[in-house]
Amino acid sequence: MTITKNTSHRIRHFLLSVLFLSAISITSTSWAQGYRILVTNDDGVESPLLAALVAELQTLGEVVISAPRTNQSGSSQASTGGNLRVERILRDGQLFGYGVFGTPTDALRYGLLVLGKDNPFDLVVSGINNGANVGKVSHMSGTVGAAMQAVYLGVPAIAVSQDTSGVDTSVTVSLAAQVVRRYQTVGAPSGVVVSINVPRGELKGVAIRPMGDAYLGVGQYESTSETDQFLDYDRTRTVDQSQNDTSDTWAYQNGYATVTPLQLDWTAYELLEQLPSWQLVLP
Repeated sequence: MTITKNTSHRIRHFLLSVLFLSAISITSTSWAQGYRILVTNDDGVESPLLAALVAELQTLGEVVISAPRTNQSGSSQASTGGNLRVERILRDGQLFGYGVFGTPTDALRYGLLVLGKDNPFDLVVSGINNGANVGKVSHMSGTVGAAMQAVYLGVPAIAVSQDTSGVDTSVTVSLAAQVVRRYQTVGAPSGVVVSINVPRGELKGVAIRPMGDAYLGVGQYESTSETDQFLDYDRTRTVDQSQNDTSDTWAYQNGYATVTPLQLDWTAYELLEQLPSWQLVLP
């Protein structure tokens, strides 16, 4: 067979393409082998939503679980501050993860400072939470709180939440995995938690929104019994509809999966500029 110059170029181009694709495959495999992900939550180490997330993340890297032993929803960044007890959680005779008798922040710290002491983690993923963490509700969330604590300790973090029912969890898992893959490719933003929330029902798309409004109202305390020593109350909660179509709460309530970047700095910068005019002095 006679090989022309054009044919030679085509063969060379084909071989280079094969080598390039092989290099990508090798690099991707290296990412999976060398990329360490710590998974936590606030619903507890036994949560099936945590297990669903872990199953997907294990295709992207080495996954280690350090989560509260029991449900700790609404813990924000609270910590017990004392000694910890940790249980090795086994499934089918194999180590599944570590259940920390404490808050999500306790579990996160144990993961990063003990399990990651000699081999640090590249990323923390907190979730999947059973319930939305959009708007001002995020401040109370143990799921978001654990992710914030990771950022406080210098490790990038993602918080993942979904509605309590009627959600295709595979969508939530896919969105989380897409963010992880991006971090593996181009690096993670410094000092930022990316918060993902997926509502129930048919989804209209993905909405990038700032934090805004609160969908859970405080409600009222209703007296149920009273003695000379104790007063007992039941607390009711209300669900409020957002009217601000620029917020993550509105987008979530209107059928969009939301993605919101959060950070530790709560400074009210506009007021910061006005404070000198208050002329506060020491007594």
